[in-house]
Amino acid sequence: MAVADFVVVANRLPVDRIEGPNGEEEWRTSPGGLVAALEPMMRSAHGAWVGWPGQADLELEPFEIGGIDLDPVTLSAQEVAEYYEGFANDTIWPLYHDVIAPPQYHREWWEAYVVVNRRFAKAAASAVAKNGTVWVHDYQLQLVPQLVRELRPDVTIGYFHHIPFPAHGLYAQLPWRDQVLRGLLGADVIGFQRAQDATYFLTAVRRRLRYEVKGSAVSVPSGPGETRTAVARAFPISIDTAPYLELAARPDVQARAAEIRESLGNPSRILLGVDRLDYTKGIGHRIKAYGELLAEGRLHVEDVTLVQVASPSRERVDAYAHLRDEIELAVSRINGDTDTVGHSAIRYLHQGYPREEMVALYLAADVMLVTALRDGMNLVAKEYIATRADNRGVLVLSEFTGAADELRQAVRVNPHDIEGLKDAIMEAVHMEPREQGRRMRALRKRVLENDVDAWSSSFLRALGEVHPR
Repeated sequence: MAVADFVVVANRLPVDRIEGPNGEEEWRTSPGGLVAALEPMMRSAHGAWVGWPGQADLELEPFEIGGIDLDPVTLSAQEVAEYYEGFANDTIWPLYHDVIAPPQYHREWWEAYVVVNRRFAKAAASAVAKNGTVWVHDYQLQLVPQLVRELRPDVTIGYFHHIPFPAHGLYAQLPWRDQVLRGLLGADVIGFQRAQDATYFLTAVRRRLRYEVKGSAVSVPSGPGETRTAVARAFPISIDTAPYLELAARPDVQARAAEIRESLGNPSRILLGVDRLDYTKGIGHRIKAYGELLAEGRLHVEDVTLVQVASPSRERVDAYAHLRDEIELAVSRINGDTDTVGHSAIRYLHQGYPREEMVALYLAADVMLVTALRDGMNLVAKEYIATRADNRGVLVLSEFTGAADELRQAVRVNPHDIEGLKDAIMEAVHMEPREQGRRMRALRKRVLENDVDAWSSSFLRALGEVHPR
C-alpha cells in the first residue's frame, strides 16, 4: 500500500457504493461538505482517506477514486452493532447532547469501541508517510489520536469534534471518561465547533487528569519528566457554498421552487424544517408550537404551510423508532384537526432528497425553522442562507446550535420555551421585507466569507503552528 503525506481518518469513507446501469457495483463520491473541503488538498498532497465502507463484513483492498487513495477498514456485523450503533450512537451521542435521551453504558460496547479504534489507528499509521499529517474526525474515533501517536510519534495529528462536548457534570458520568480524554490529547490540535465546547473539554482535562492548562494549551506528559503541548479551541465548520449558489441561480431549480409553492396551494408563507430524524433536532417542539398557533387562530391553514423533511436516521436504535412514532402521531393530529380539502397544515416527508430538490425547497421557503435542542453546528441553517441571493427569507435559529454563535442576525429562540418559539415564528411570518433584507445580507456575508475552505485552512494552519516542520 502506498503511503501519503496527508491522511484523513473518519468513520466512513467519502464514497457510497451504488449499483451501476448494468447491475455492476461502483463507487461514487459522497456529497458531504467535509469531502468537498479536503478533496483539492488531498489531491495535491497525494492524500489518503481511512474509513469504513458502510457495509458490515465487507473486506476490500485499498483503491483510488479521483486522485484520493481510499483505505477501507472492515467491521463485522457485531462491531457495527456494538461500536457504532451501541457505544458511538447510544452512549456518546446522547451523553454529548446534554442527555436529551438517556445514554446506555455497556462494557462490551466500550470494549468493541477500543478494538475498532485500534484498527483505525493501525490503518492510519500504515497509510501515513514519515513526518506526515493525520487528521482524525469525530466522536466515533476519540481514541485514535493517542493510538496513532503510540504507533507513529513522528507524525502531526489533528482531531476535529463535529458534535457538542458536554459540561463536566454530564461528562463525568462516562465510566471511561479518563481514557477518552487521553485519547483526544494524543492530537496536537483538538478542534471544536464552539468556544464553549473547547472550554468544557479543557475543564474536564484539568479536573480529571490534573494536567496543566494555560489558555487553550495543555501540557501533556510525553515521557519521564517530559511534556508536549496540545491545543484545544474552536474552529466552527461551514459549507461548500459554490454548489448552493449555482443551483439557486439555475432557472430549472427556480421553476421547481415555484412548482412546490403551487403544489402546496400557494400559501402566503411556507415554513420549512430540514433535519435528520433525531431527538436532538427539536422537531417535536417545532410541531407543537406550530400546532398551537393554528389552534389559537394566530395562523391559518389557508395562509401558512409547514414542510417538514425528516430524513431517516439510525432506525435500528429504539429511541429513533419511538421518536418517529411520536412525530408522525403529532403531525396526523394537527392535520386531522386543521386541514381543508385544498390546504394541509403540515407536509411531512420522511425521506432524503438530492441537493437540487433541497435547494428548490430552500428557495420556496419564507421561513427556515432550525430549533435543535443541541447541535454541534447545524449546516442546514448555512445552506438556507447561501441560497437566498434575493436577500429575502427569515432564519429562526435555536441558541443551542453552534451556528447561533456566528449567525447573530437570525431570530434566536430557546426551543424549550414553546411560547417564546410561537412568538418567534409569528415575528418571522410577519417580518417586513426591508428587515428581512437587512438581516439576510449580514448572514450571507458571514456564510460566504467563512466557508468550508476557510474552516479547513484555519485548522491546518493551527496544526502547522503547534507542530512546525
